[in-house]
Amino acid sequence: MPKLTIDGKPVEVVDGTTIYDAARKHGIRIPTLCYLESIQAIGACRVCVVEVEGARTLVASCVMPAAEGMKVITNSRRVREARRAVVELLLSEHNGNCQTCERNNDCELQAVAFDLGIKEITYEGGKTKADVDSSTEAIVRDNGKCIKCRRCVAVCTQVQKVGALFPQFRGFKTVIGPAFGRDLDAVTCIQCGQCAAVCPVGAIVEKDHIGRVWTALDDPTKTVVVQTAPAVRAALGECFGMPAGTLVTGKMVAALRRLGFDTVFDTNFTADLTIIEEGMELLSRLKKAVKDKKPAALPQFTSCSPGWIKYVEHFYPEFIPNLSTCKSPQQMFGTVAKTYWAKKIGKKAEDIFVVSVMPCVAKKYECSRPEMNDSGVQDVDAVLTTRELGRMIKQAGIDFTSLPDEVVDPIMGVSSGAADIFANTGGVMQAALRTAFEVITGRELPFENLYIEAIAGMEGIKEAEVTIEGTLPEWSFLEGVTCKFAVAHGIGNAHRLMENLKSGKSSYHFVEVMTCPGGCIGGGGQPRLTTDAIRKNRIKAIYKEDAGKKVRKSHENPKIKQIYGEFLNMPLGEKSHHLLHTEYVSRDRV
Repeated sequence: MPKLTIDGKPVEVVDGTTIYDAARKHGIRIPTLCYLESIQAIGACRVCVVEVEGARTLVASCVMPAAEGMKVITNSRRVREARRAVVELLLSEHNGNCQTCERNNDCELQAVAFDLGIKEITYEGGKTKADVDSSTEAIVRDNGKCIKCRRCVAVCTQVQKVGALFPQFRGFKTVIGPAFGRDLDAVTCIQCGQCAAVCPVGAIVEKDHIGRVWTALDDPTKTVVVQTAPAVRAALGECFGMPAGTLVTGKMVAALRRLGFDTVFDTNFTADLTIIEEGMELLSRLKKAVKDKKPAALPQFTSCSPGWIKYVEHFYPEFIPNLSTCKSPQQMFGTVAKTYWAKKIGKKAEDIFVVSVMPCVAKKYECSRPEMNDSGVQDVDAVLTTRELGRMIKQAGIDFTSLPDEVVDPIMGVSSGAADIFANTGGVMQAALRTAFEVITGRELPFENLYIEAIAGMEGIKEAEVTIEGTLPEWSFLEGVTCKFAVAHGIGNAHRLMENLKSGKSSYHFVEVMTCPGGCIGGGGQPRLTTDAIRKNRIKAIYKEDAGKKVRKSHENPKIKQIYGEFLNMPLGEKSHHLLHTEYVSRDRV
């Protein structure tokens, strides 16, 4: 436990703690442009330099360990001048177009420059060439704005284990991007958007769908319907200065109506629908394996997260049969809105424009997949991230924090608490087990408050098992069977889980994988920067939403019963198979 002083303040920290972390834990702020909590501390930006008594030069606080007796000064004239010089040099080559950049007022470089009092740039030099890559459906890269902080590289290689981005060349000529100067669509990128979520500037952003949504809202021939993912309601408030984890469900609905959407529905409705279809699919595979003694594709993997689906298609195509054939709730919603709901309101599918509000950048890619058109047209027409919806609300001059709470429209706006927890890592698994166990036994899942603690929380891979006892007659073949489950969040953790499955080290019946750390609440389209503390606050808010619902199991949602009675007939039936299920393809690894 080294004891040191920072700006004259006595500090005691755990051995191995850096100066930066020691200062932060004791309320002393040091600016940085490259540091990422628990992921990257490489001293690349040099903005976090501090003065240490006895040291010949300034040191990067994010990589320098705190030591016994150390005397640190974080705000001396020497430190301030060094930081100013570094930031001025970054600004001198930054081809930022700050007046029109979408990160204006949400830019870390801009904020640091303001805090350092930089009002003019004293260095003249060449600007980095603006090389814009908009080749993918989800992400746009602009190397002219890149400050070479390497955050995107750290997230892509260390957290997601995809490795689509690398630093190339040296000095002023350094480029961060895919190998050999390729565009992102030419390499193995799962379009998760975690790179965009950590970029301190506007060098990597989501592909903007705001324009196409405004165009649809202004078109009198279109009926524009919006669906909102569960994770959005626990994060949207952050765009308006509200604390992380503030539930803004009612204000969000009110804002969407004031933006001009004809109907405001909820993705939670089709999350409940997903549970019915996916749960019955799992039970059919278990029946095939246990009762019929035939080979079955187990474990069954969840299919809600499009980045995860694309990862399997690239890296583990041999496991494609194990993926649930269920579409994600977003895509189920689009199909049902343009068939079932369209018939109810007397509209044609092509006259309905479906907008999704998602925490996920990869949802933009998912809605453009060629197989996602079972309504006869593209099922989902546009996807807004949480950040984009925040910008639209501001563009419309809506005072979000003063809005009254309103409720979603009926039919496809009714949902259970099980649907809410889709937002959290472990939530899809919890929701599925609430229904599957009750179908098999006729009893509630035997966990307090329907909450399985073992598969909640932020551990990278979580496991649980349930022994089935007291089955209903039609499920007697599962009597005494111990079903094993696993949950992974972040593709790096999914990689470990998949390797354990391949080697035979682990075996499960059902596996949930979420592409982003923490699940959808940590999605690539959520307000920046998402730390573990923010993830935990959002998760807590989502479980609070679940606990406050009268109906907390998907199969008890009355509107789900209605759609089967009026339209789908039965789970895994012919119509469900055609509209709600899909297939996947093996893709090259580049």
